[in-house]
This record gives sequence, C-alpha cells and structure tokens, in this order.
Amino acid sequence: MNLPIYLDYNATTPVDPRVAEAVTLVLREQFGNPSSDHVYGIHARETVAWSRQQVAELLEAEAAEIIFTGSASEANNLAILGVAGTSAPRRKHLIVSSVEHPSVRAPAEALRARGWEVTFLPVDETGRVRIESLVGAIREETALISVMHANNEVGTIQPIAEISAVARAHGLPLHVDASQSVGKIPVSVRELGADLLTLAGHKFYAPKGIGVLYVRRGVELAPLLHGAFQEGGRRTGTENVAFIAGLGKAARLARQRQAMEESRLRYKRDTLHRILLDAIPELQLNGHPRKRLPNTLHVSFPEVAGRELLAHAAGEVAASVGSACHAHDDRPSGVLAAMGLTAGRAAGAVRLSVGVPTTEAEIERAARALIGAWQVVRRRKAG
Repeated sequence: MNLPIYLDYNATTPVDPRVAEAVTLVLREQFGNPSSDHVYGIHARETVAWSRQQVAELLEAEAAEIIFTGSASEANNLAILGVAGTSAPRRKHLIVSSVEHPSVRAPAEALRARGWEVTFLPVDETGRVRIESLVGAIREETALISVMHANNEVGTIQPIAEISAVARAHGLPLHVDASQSVGKIPVSVRELGADLLTLAGHKFYAPKGIGVLYVRRGVELAPLLHGAFQEGGRRTGTENVAFIAGLGKAARLARQRQAMEESRLRYKRDTLHRILLDAIPELQLNGHPRKRLPNTLHVSFPEVAGRELLAHAAGEVAASVGSACHAHDDRPSGVLAAMGLTAGRAAGAVRLSVGVPTTEAEIERAARALIGAWQVVRRRKAG
C-alpha cells in the first residue's frame, strides 16, 4: 500500500527510531517503580533523572524546574489553573492571546465560569500580539499572562521576550505554550523570560502521552491532582518511566541537531512554497512572512475550499486545514478570524508542515499533487 506524503508534522510527528529504542528498553528491562528504594526502583529513578536533565538542558533550565505530565494539554491546564489556585482573592483576572490552543482557552473559560475575568488579546494581520494591547489590558487584579510561543496553525512566532519584559515590569508571571516551537527553533526559558512553559513530546519525535511543564523556581502552583509526592507534589501519580525516557532521548537529539535541522526545514518549506506559487500566483501566505516556524507553510488557495482540495489530494498528500484539534469542525478557524482574514481566504486555507524525515522528492511530488487537485476542484466549481 502506497501511503500519501505526510505534511502534517504540526499535528504530530513519527517516533524517532532511537526514541523508540529508549522506550522499548525501559519497557523490557526497567519495570520498577521510581518511588521504590530497591535496585529496580533506583534504576527507574535514575532514568527519570537523566531525562529530566536532558529536557532541562534543551530549555536552558534547571532540572528541578521540569515537571513531567501526561500531555501538553495537561501542562497548560496545570499552569493556568495552578496559578489561579494560589492567587490572592482579589486577583481574578487572566490575560491570554486570541490565537491560543484550546487547552489554554478552555481552562481560561473554566475560570470565567468561576467568576474570573478573562481578556483575549487581539493580534495583527500576521497573528502577532500587539504589545500596546497587552499593556492596556493589565490591571491590579491580573494574576497571569499566557501567550503561546508559536502558533500551531500559521506558525507565527510571538514576541515573547517583549511580552515578558512587560509582565516583569508589572510583577506578573508569564506562561508560554511552546508545544509547537520546541525542537524546531531554539527555546531558552532564560532568554524568553518565561515563568512557566509547556512542551509536547509528540511534536518533536517522542511518543504521544508525555509532556512537560517548566516552572521557574519560586513560582507557586496548586496541583490539579491530589495524592502522593511525585514531581514535587505538583503532578501526583507513578511516573510513566518509558515515555519519560523517550522524551529525554528526543530532547537530547533535538539539542544535537537543532541548528542544522532548522535551516533544512526552512529550505523544504520554502521549496514547497515556491513550487506552489509558480503554478498558482494568486496563492496567499498566512502568518508572518519571516517570524514563523521554519517548517510551517499556511496558505490560502484561491477559488476553492481547503477541505475539498485536501480531500481530492488525499491519496497523495496527508495535510490539514488547521489544528488537528479542530479537524472535523467546518467552521472557519478562530485563529484566522482573529487575524482578520476574509471568509473566502479562510475557507481556502491549508496548513502544510514538513518534518525532519521529509525529502525533497516528497516535496516535489506533494506540490504537484496539490496543484493538480486545485486545478480539478476549481474547474469543477466553475463548471
């Protein structure tokens, strides 16, 4: 069976074979509970500690600041609801951007249902937060600011260091969802100025079901779950040692290949864009032309619906119209609406994201398949 060319790396990545080996080794040989004091528990505990150090080095953090979670969604919830759980009674105001992932928007809405006020920051036409809007949104009651590092749909990278400077000037913690950026571009919690930062293992060649929340030393969080004292009491439950080992290996690999792969990803993305644009001059780029993820190409095809285009090309190309979390939702993307795209441009939008395994030959084939599908669908609509 010939599978279509995979261009949906922002939705998830395949597990790197070396990561799979690390996971399998633990499943076969290190079944001990990390909380046990005998040799089996010690071996498991050492594996968790090694992985924690690898993630810390990738983020330029301290190992003690890394909390393993079951997913990035859990980490986002822990960051937002955890800060809310320790906030002073008078501080019941949250600021988030209008282009956040549902795992940030949903806990924000949950807090609103509890009486909190939530401000959704507007973005410009490229998807970037306006700093003046952030400054104007801060109040005495504000408890937390949450802005993603890079958007999962259009790839736009936010000015996090500038946002952090504003947050620090007002004595406010900043949470950054870096699920899409870690492993694609350098992510340093020190340079960004993040107090809390989320990553997802399955976005950079580790398994699904493992994530991380970085928590700067001194930041207080109320746990979502109550039980024993794993992860410093912030995330109770026996650790998923196998997937933690896989995440540690993926973090080590990402650090080793980061500079080289970033330029390779950008070359693949731009080659795909050039081929499409040569055949379809009316193709429109969505997101920031420069300040975006090196692997992400979000474009609007003229005179067709993106979903129909991808359905026609499904035998040759596997891609999406936006976030995988909205894959079956026919409504226009909230991200594109926040950016001010017209209904027609939003309808024709397609997200194409390349990865480390993507070859130049695949780029060529995928581009030709998409061009052919566009021609067929457009003729069908015109006739």
